Amino acid sequence: MDDTGEKYRAPALEKGLDIIELLADHGEGLTQGEVAKALSRSQSEIYRMLSTLVRRGYVMRSANGDRYALSLKMFAISQRHSPIGRVIELALPMMRAMTRRAWQSCHLGMESNGDIVIVASAESPGNWGLALKTGTVVGLWNTGTGRVLAAFRSKDEVDGLIELHRRAIGEPELDRAEFEGHLARIRQVGYEKMPSATTVGVTNMSFPVFGPSGEIVAALSCPYLERVDDHVVPSEDEIVAMYGELAADLTALYCGTAPQRLGENG
Repeated sequence: MDDTGEKYRAPALEKGLDIIELLADHGEGLTQGEVAKALSRSQSEIYRMLSTLVRRGYVMRSANGDRYALSLKMFAISQRHSPIGRVIELALPMMRAMTRRAWQSCHLGMESNGDIVIVASAESPGNWGLALKTGTVVGLWNTGTGRVLAAFRSKDEVDGLIELHRRAIGEPELDRAEFEGHLARIRQVGYEKMPSATTVGVTNMSFPVFGPSGEIVAALSCPYLERVDDHVVPSEDEIVAMYGELAADLTALYCGTAPQRLGENG
């Protein structure tokens, strides 16, 4: 960290954020001692921080009072962010309607401080399908969602995104040359279509949703599963057209503007 960063550090705030990030990885909760050990802090300072977080409603205690876990307050606060809320409000009914036509699940991903987060999800109407849970953090360079969110940014923005990004579970190390090749291809064709890099038998299709100034706002993705029984559903090419049209409709409803020539972006 540079001198400016050291000068403006807020140790108490950083301790609180360390606790929140730690608890986010332990849904079952942790004891005060476990938190102190994990963060290499004294139990007394952890107790003070936990007490404050409980009082402010960000952390809750278990019924017997010996474990601490995150509350839903942060999720509730995140929903107040108007751009996110507006995209989700517009998207969910349309996503659900599309899954009934397509017989394929879909989800909407957005970038948040370098993380690629699933903010909305709609399941296939059939007996089986693949749907990512809302709140799931996925990879930047090994998923269609991540690649699309990176492709429609300037080089400086991509550099900043990579610097901020924390690798998701299972995400490999970055091969920058390979990644740039994927981004260039996506800019040319306008979307991503790729075999899943995390699950066998899935084809990921991801499409950009743009904001009013032509900025990338979200990525609409479909984890396509091919049916081999007698139930007739839209083909892979038809799915590309259907979800591409839905992404364009979401861009329009968001008062967005797609770049005139996608291949020139970046």
